Amino acid sequence: MATPARLAANPQNAILSTGPRTAEGKALACQNARTHGLLSRQVLLPDEDADYLAAVRQQLHAQLAPVGALETLLADDMVAAAWRLRRLHRVEAEVFAVERARLKSDGMESGVGAAFGVASDVLAKLSRYETPLKRAFYRALHELQRLQAVRAGQAVSPPVAVDVDVTVAHLDGSDEGDDA
Repeated sequence: MATPARLAANPQNAILSTGPRTAEGKALACQNARTHGLLSRQVLLPDEDADYLAAVRQQLHAQLAPVGALETLLADDMVAAAWRLRRLHRVEAEVFAVERARLKSDGMESGVGAAFGVASDVLAKLSRYETPLKRAFYRALHELQRLQAVRAGQAVSPPVAVDVDVTVAHLDGSDEGDDA
C-alpha cells in the first residue's frame, strides 16, 4: 500500500511526466506497443512494400468490384485482413527457420517436426491471431456479397444469429452440468 507521502508526491510527479510533445515524438511513441504488427492499427509496417500492398488492393478491388463507400470500406477491410494474414504466415515461416537453424547449430535433428516441437508455444499464439483475422476477412466478404446482391435486386435475408445450448439432456430428464 502506498504511503501518504507517496500519494502526495504522485500528482507532482505526473505534472513532470507529460509524454512526448512534438509531432515527431508522438509519432515515435505511438509505435511503442507494436511488436509483430498482427494487430496494428496500421496495415502497412515500415519495413513492408507499399507498392505490393497497393497491387494486392488493386487486384482485390478488381475482383470484388465494390461500388460506393460502404462496399469499398468492406473491400479495404478484406485487404487489411489478407495483408495481416500474409504477415502472419511470414512470421510463422521465420519461426520455423530460426528454430531449425538453432537446432542444427546445436547438432540436433533440424527437421520441421523437431522445429515444430520446440516452437509450438509461439505457433499456438500465432494460431490465436490467425483465427480472428480470417473471421474478419470472411465477415467483410460475406457482408460485401450481401450488399452487392441487394444492389443487384436480389432478395437477401438478414444474417442469422444462432444461440447454441451445450447442455445435454439425459434420459432421466436432468441436464448435464446442473449443480443439483
